[in-house]
Amino acid sequence: MEDFVKRNIGLVAHDANKKDLIEWCLWNSKKLIGHKFYSTGTTGHMILAALSKKHPDVKWDFTILNSGPLGGDQQMGSLIVGGSIDYLFFFTDPMTMQPHDSDVRALTRLCNVENIVVCCNRSTADHIISSPLFQDATYKRIKPDFSSYAHRFANKPLVEEAVKSVIEEQDTKQTLEKEDTPAPEK
Repeated sequence: MEDFVKRNIGLVAHDANKKDLIEWCLWNSKKLIGHKFYSTGTTGHMILAALSKKHPDVKWDFTILNSGPLGGDQQMGSLIVGGSIDYLFFFTDPMTMQPHDSDVRALTRLCNVENIVVCCNRSTADHIISSPLFQDATYKRIKPDFSSYAHRFANKPLVEEAVKSVIEEQDTKQTLEKEDTPAPEK
């Protein structure tokens, strides 16, 4: 028997795609048992209710975040950057402009930066969950090394230049203020 590997799975869906994600979770519920889930507010409550109805004896491990437009997308992004998400199933609505579209773009960008599997539709999600790698206990994602980017200013005197510039500017300002101050009357 294969070793079970517990995956940390993010679940997000735009309003027009909530039913699709709920159905996908129900369809794949046996493969999802035992994993840890993080989901934005409304989506998470609905999926948890559906899974609990289908499998009343299973204790599902769900952490429900805020609603996406109310900060849930940022919370999910923070979990991705912190290494707490292995897969993000984010069913997006390509036909409707979202009021928090910048958050959506940022979230999918973070998946790319952190090399996290992200599925934005049901077809991709079907392929991912049916991949042998999904249940392969030996599979580990390769975390990109951005240390050169993070330390790109290490050998540059930016801080010293900024401090020197501000001190010189303040000294010049004080000198000008002294020159403009009339002498006290005697």
